[in-house]
Amino acid sequence: MSFLFFSCPETTDPISLDDCCKDGKERGQESQDCTSLPLISESTTCRIAQEQCCTAVLEDNICTSGINMAKDQGSCDALLSSSTCETKTAKVLDFLRTCILMLHMIFACFMNLLYSGDAQNTEDQCKAAGCSQSCFNGSCACLEGYKLKVDGKTCEDMNECLLGSHQCRGGERCINTLGSYRCQRVISCGTGYELTDNNKCEDIDECETGTHNCAAELECQNTAGSFRCRPRVQCGMGFIQDALGSCIDINECLSVTGPCPSGHMCFNTVGSYTCQRHSVSCGRGYHLNTDGSRCVDIDECAGPDNSCDGHGCINLVGSYRCECRVGFIFNSISRSCEDINECRNYPGRLCAHKCENILGSYKCSCTTGFKLAADGRNCDDLNECESSPCSQECANVYGSYQCYCRRGYQLSDMDGVTCEDIDECALPTGGHICSYRCHNTPGSFHCTCPTTGYTLATNGRSCQDIDECVTGTHSCSESESCFNIQGGNKCLNFDCPANYRRSGDTRPRVNRADIIRCVKSCQPNDISCVLNPILSISHTAISLPTFREFNKPEEIVFLKSPTPSHLPHVDSPEIVYDILEGNVQNSFDIIKRLDHGMIVGVVRQVKPLVGPVSTVLKLAMNYVTNGVVSHRNIINVHIYVSEFWF
Repeated sequence: MSFLFFSCPETTDPISLDDCCKDGKERGQESQDCTSLPLISESTTCRIAQEQCCTAVLEDNICTSGINMAKDQGSCDALLSSSTCETKTAKVLDFLRTCILMLHMIFACFMNLLYSGDAQNTEDQCKAAGCSQSCFNGSCACLEGYKLKVDGKTCEDMNECLLGSHQCRGGERCINTLGSYRCQRVISCGTGYELTDNNKCEDIDECETGTHNCAAELECQNTAGSFRCRPRVQCGMGFIQDALGSCIDINECLSVTGPCPSGHMCFNTVGSYTCQRHSVSCGRGYHLNTDGSRCVDIDECAGPDNSCDGHGCINLVGSYRCECRVGFIFNSISRSCEDINECRNYPGRLCAHKCENILGSYKCSCTTGFKLAADGRNCDDLNECESSPCSQECANVYGSYQCYCRRGYQLSDMDGVTCEDIDECALPTGGHICSYRCHNTPGSFHCTCPTTGYTLATNGRSCQDIDECVTGTHSCSESESCFNIQGGNKCLNFDCPANYRRSGDTRPRVNRADIIRCVKSCQPNDISCVLNPILSISHTAISLPTFREFNKPEEIVFLKSPTPSHLPHVDSPEIVYDILEGNVQNSFDIIKRLDHGMIVGVVRQVKPLVGPVSTVLKLAMNYVTNGVVSHRNIINVHIYVSEFWF
């Protein structure tokens, strides 16, 4: 970089501008501070020449050191910590600003000579006026980048960065200098790039400059911001070259398509491969293709065994599955679509009150006093009073309604809505006076029972069951056994299945404690009968009421085993009880306990059942030895639940 210096004509200072610049260069070589150099002349022009030449030499030295450091791949942190190394763009801008400054000085000198009216030395005139830099028509003036202080004589630096009068572009930072400013790039170019004269980052071709580190057997290839070393020697067929130039064998057998024909197995060799024919055996869901060379998938959906039963069928590799409709799920074992019981899988989350599962979906319903909301899931309170259900006054409550009577009346216990004359049946204890129904009469009352199966007891209040089996009012045939239940009777006929015979006498009536037992009786050489683990099949019957208050489990059947609980040897079987069928709403369970040294299976009712309900509870008494059921006894308990609590 070169600088142009201009000054007004001087008559007394013998030091030239070349001497001033030379002094600045020498001090720059010594890395002195260019902003505070000892002056060799009182001329302002000489001082500016000193500073500019010093700064140019110092910046060239530092930038040259940075280039050498980058070539040696050294760290630039020490150089970046110095704020003296400027970009080439900053140097050009400083040069332009200096030229402008010199033009201003020439213009000032010209105007001074033009208006002074004599050949008086301009610099001597400024000194006489006490001006620090220049003067014009007897007044002090400052150079470009300076401004007068309050005293009107001394010039001070103008900070263009703070005043916003600089012309730095986006991505550049303004740095104030004495009498000027410079623009410095904020973000460096980074490794592999260099800053050009127009303040842009340009890729360094390491291959061309020779700054790469590729070995002799590798050739350099320039990339954006870096370079790559590629091997000079190429590998032959069947090999691939790694980053270091070594040739590595290609395993052709791992390719997607496979080099061998169908029915052959591939074996990799160094630089090649071999194919060997092998026999094919297909597994389930596959069959051999037409040429017998490989296994292909069987499209089960296209065959006659499509068992999706109206649902969509999707063929899979080696299998198939059914695309079930909404509300169904595919059972991978049975390979069929089964209904999803949404009410059981998501209890309490689908419906606000009651959930009823239907095929492929579910249906919500509400309890008494509510109606189904518009969303089909929630329940809204039903204002029963709008339909005038009460004979006198009605008050709606959440989920129900309440009838009120005027003075002299009370609600009927029969329907809860009719106001009737006060009588004994309507008293707070009226609901417990009669077992079934209470009828008011003038001055008294009388109780009634259901029309069939019951009779009024001698106390006139309780309902007593009629034993049709004792009174002979049943309709059972001679081949059937009569079993009395609460409110009626059942005609039972327990036939033993094949290979079983009845043990004991045939009775015309079956009591609660009676057990009809069929024991196994095999024909000679009947192996299947002998291997059948079921030794006996028994039947018994029990009648239960609908419990009004169900607070704890009710023990209803006791299965006593003839086997003592403490046996003399360890190989004795363990008795395991189980409910096989007929457990309505999981209302029953069976537990095992010890009673006087004997093992007893106790069948309990654990949930209330509202009759009339009848079911056959199929129980199993399993004898397990070493984890295997050696034999078992089946007990069928015929349970009849009455619709009444009495």
